[in-house]
Amino acid sequence: MMLCRALRPKNLPLLFHKPKVNPCELWGAPFGSLFSTHIVGDKPILVRDFIHSALYDPKHGYFSQRSKSVGVLPRAIKFNQLEGRKGYMQYLDKIYKESEVSWFTPVEIFKPWYAHGIAEAIMRTANLSVPLKIYEIGGGSGTCAKGIMDYIMLNAPPRVYNNMTYISVEVSPSLAEIQRETVGEVRSHLSKFRVECRDATDRSGWGDAEQQPCWVIMLERINLWSDIVRFVSLYLQVLDNLPHDLIYSENQVSPWMEVWVEKQQDRETLSELYKPLQDSLIKRCVEIINLDKKHDSQSSAILKAKSVWSKVFPKPQRCWLPTGCLKLLEVLHDVLPKMSLIASDFSYLPDVRILGERAPLVSTKKDGSSSDYSSYLDARGDADIFFPTEFWLLERIDHYCSGWLKLQKDLSSKEGKKRRTITLDTSSFMDEFGLPSKTRTKDGYNPLLDDFKNTKFYLSVPTHNTV
Repeated sequence: MMLCRALRPKNLPLLFHKPKVNPCELWGAPFGSLFSTHIVGDKPILVRDFIHSALYDPKHGYFSQRSKSVGVLPRAIKFNQLEGRKGYMQYLDKIYKESEVSWFTPVEIFKPWYAHGIAEAIMRTANLSVPLKIYEIGGGSGTCAKGIMDYIMLNAPPRVYNNMTYISVEVSPSLAEIQRETVGEVRSHLSKFRVECRDATDRSGWGDAEQQPCWVIMLERINLWSDIVRFVSLYLQVLDNLPHDLIYSENQVSPWMEVWVEKQQDRETLSELYKPLQDSLIKRCVEIINLDKKHDSQSSAILKAKSVWSKVFPKPQRCWLPTGCLKLLEVLHDVLPKMSLIASDFSYLPDVRILGERAPLVSTKKDGSSSDYSSYLDARGDADIFFPTEFWLLERIDHYCSGWLKLQKDLSSKEGKKRRTITLDTSSFMDEFGLPSKTRTKDGYNPLLDDFKNTKFYLSVPTHNTV
């Protein structure tokens, strides 16, 4: 279960054992089959519905209003001409002010080297005897797709490039067009690249399950607000914006309740409503986290003492559940059982004001400066809502959706893990697969390696274990 903590870069051959890669698709469009498109109507909605609408509502959602805010740099940054960290920050401040965009992706800031590192990881792992197929969830400006295809064109055998397919699943039509333009800068890429505007969590959009190996890529964006220092600590991606659910307990021994959002009588104020656990997605996520394991293992005397203590000193508990991630991986494992996955995200967030384990940062930008909300209920389409990723939990969800964790309940099963997984911090990943010398400044400072201490890469490939 904790393989990601035990493996280090020197153990990479254990993971990259030339397994077959598999196909996978992306998230892109709103989670139509799973989430409501209204913030809150006459009836209460689950927290994940509220978050999804606040972020992705076609008319009022945060990303819908900012679909044209992803920047494209006209040229790569020449890091070796910058003096150091101060020079780098000044340069970023300059390009943001000139471009007036909300964010550049790390792939954009560090192009082409960031994408080349990802491409190298794929090349070392993929079974190149079959056509290479890559899916990217949320392709941004298309710079990642172009960088990966450039690298494969220049470094792989011609047949690999000639037979490859690269599919971007993108929610925004305007971003989809930018991606086509970016990738189209190399004419030969266009016949191998396409954009699909659909919801990857909607099983019906996939058709029959595919057995072809492929790679699924879920990468990040960087949100840069006026306070440039904050840029160093925020490193955002697909996983962090997947809607979450919230559960609540009155005290240390009370059962968990699922949280719903409803309108108050004034029709403008929102409040929380607590119900017994009944939603199947929430219940599966609780099962994976195994929140109640500690109660099962404790004696009746200890539980009785805790019950008394909780009445004297009650301590309400709140826990955020990555149900959006669970739903996405359930679909991907179902339709792409041989997929290989590469994802990046941050492992913690600074300055979170909202209560609860794995609580999100809810931040808005007004008049050129950013501010954080103390309640997620204040986000009405004007704020980004993003969550930290607990990589041990991501790994557990990955194993669960592959079917392996479910098998462990059957004591007669001898089937081994269905996935090889590893978690690396960004600097280790780029040291292993990239060319970090290309992003080093004159004084030795390297923003790609030095700034993103709270970010990690997660790699997962299929094994061939059978009963």
